[in-house]
Amino acid sequence: MLHTPRATRGMVVAPHHLAAQAGLAVLREGGTAIEAMVAAASTVAVVYPHMNSVGGDGFWLVAEPGQEPVGILACGAAGGRLTPEFYRERGFTAIPTRGPLAANTVAGTLSGWDAALELSRAWGGRLPLRRLLADAIHYARAGVPVSRGQAELTSAKRAELEGVPGFAGQFLPGGAVPLPGSLFRQPALGATLERLAAAGLQDFYQGEVARALAAELERAGSPLTEEDLRTHCALRVRPLSVALRWGTVYNLPPPTQGLASLIILGLFDRLRGREAEGYAHLHALVEATKQAFLVRDRVVTDPAYLTEDPAAFLTEAALAAMAGRIQPERAAPWPARGAGGDTVWLGAIDATGRTVSFIQSIYWEFGSGLVLDDTGILWQNRGTSFSLTDGAVNLLRPGRKPFHTLNPALARFADGRIMAYGTMGGEGQPQTQAAVLSRYAYFGQELQRAVTAPRWLLGRTWGATSTSLKIEDRVGPDVVAALRRAGHDVELVAEFSELMGHAGALVRHPSGVIEGAADPRGDGVVAAF
Repeated sequence: MLHTPRATRGMVVAPHHLAAQAGLAVLREGGTAIEAMVAAASTVAVVYPHMNSVGGDGFWLVAEPGQEPVGILACGAAGGRLTPEFYRERGFTAIPTRGPLAANTVAGTLSGWDAALELSRAWGGRLPLRRLLADAIHYARAGVPVSRGQAELTSAKRAELEGVPGFAGQFLPGGAVPLPGSLFRQPALGATLERLAAAGLQDFYQGEVARALAAELERAGSPLTEEDLRTHCALRVRPLSVALRWGTVYNLPPPTQGLASLIILGLFDRLRGREAEGYAHLHALVEATKQAFLVRDRVVTDPAYLTEDPAAFLTEAALAAMAGRIQPERAAPWPARGAGGDTVWLGAIDATGRTVSFIQSIYWEFGSGLVLDDTGILWQNRGTSFSLTDGAVNLLRPGRKPFHTLNPALARFADGRIMAYGTMGGEGQPQTQAAVLSRYAYFGQELQRAVTAPRWLLGRTWGATSTSLKIEDRVGPDVVAALRRAGHDVELVAEFSELMGHAGALVRHPSGVIEGAADPRGDGVVAAF
């Protein structure tokens, strides 16, 4: 029987056990859920270096009891001199996916930590930044045991990334792929984090660290400049929401795909079957995903370029119209455009019930592959999601924010429960969110079972090239057969497949009891006291 951990004083879930423990230590010292999240986020950026970095972007959903949730968009824009012509003049018909020219958007995640800590101070949060970054600094300097995932991905991506500036020096110590369990040190990154702990996080954008970053980016051949860093800031936003029969679900507005996540749930609320894990359950969510992705791909972009109101797709009338296009016994034609991606989701709840759903990303595994030697920072490749084609929804423009697969989620139940949940996995993020939430909210599954149960993925992620409906082979053969009869292009994958990402969830009950779940597909844990 699966075990769902429970506690009352605080809980953190993260995709690496050392990050979860770093957040829990802050809660034990009286820190807020936001302070715990900064500790966990900084640590995961060090101990999960193939999947995360302070050279990426971040998104927050923060909820305080009795208050409306607050969103923070900490995503960087394209450099000020970037246009389609910039790449065409260099012989490219698409933005390179790796290397310095893929490092074309500002890294926003630290601005999000800063904006969230401002909220925390209003709650009475008082732990110094040096304390919040202490574990990350220690693991960067002293080293962290290499995970199996880091070793395998380094080996798999070596040929593609070994020639990118800084990659071999950071990720191939001694010229070899590090073995699982060996110590992996990042002294330059440790020094950068120490500087930020002393000078403040804005130093990344307007201080000594910013000047060092700009100089290194220029030497490596990235189009980003010191002015691009200086003009960046995180934005506090009102989340999107959709009302369901049992409560309200929140997610972030564009440029994230949070709209797609909410549409899927809004449609499932109208289509749900009577049996968890049966044909009707999976078919409804897959078909809802298709409808949601059609809207997402037409609408979602930098908020400054929106041509339609995202909230208009979450009304009763809009959802009813989309639901009417779904046939209960027949799959709609597919595929449409896919979006890859890579990230980490973390959650925290403190003793007062303040709740954080947080996601942080470098886009693909190892991001652009560009490591800045002097600062030890691996830079994201999020800007490869821009298009160079005139008329495209996400056409590259100077200062434009790219489309983001990232979308942390939060749910408030009518009975007083609050749930923070999310996952990594690009195209799979909205689908996994829907799988976990539908199991827990509609079918009453234990939280850990809802995360562990077999999942599926329509589309591409984690480097996959096919757009089939990939299903873990623990799904019953009768369900698979029914899906195929309905016209779904089903492809069975491993019983616990990395394609499905690493999900997590936390729920706080009105009694004060907190329960959590971590994904057995990853290296994470629930840490609580």
